[in-house]
Amino acid sequence: QVQLVESGGGLVQAGGSLRLSCAASGNIFSINDMGWYRQAPGKQRELVAVISSGGNTNYADSVKGRFTSSRDNGKNTVYLQMNSLAIEDTAVYYCNAEIVVRSLFGGRGATRTYWGQGTQVTVSS
Repeated sequence: QVQLVESGGGLVQAGGSLRLSCAASGNIFSINDMGWYRQAPGKQRELVAVISSGGNTNYADSVKGRFTSSRDNGKNTVYLQMNSLAIEDTAVYYCNAEIVVRSLFGGRGATRTYWGQGTQVTVSS
């Protein structure tokens, strides 16, 4: 079994910063891409950032220059540093990871996509 657990959400004033973390644990052989998505009330879930196992990143245009994603492969953890937060950044933020699970024999097993439970980020004026 694999779990993704997010932390770091909360309430912040516009212009402020927050750092989200997402730790993967369980029967993990390796992790490919890790990403952050968000869903605001009444809107569809959208991609915020994705980071490859090698550290290459891609960002949604709306967050470029303000958000930075990084990862610690040794800790199976991905981070999202959010600066210059705006009211429109208010949403539930979800962590996502493409994980290769460990097989019964300890080797490479199946590749599956996992999601965290979500963490609320609220930006006030």
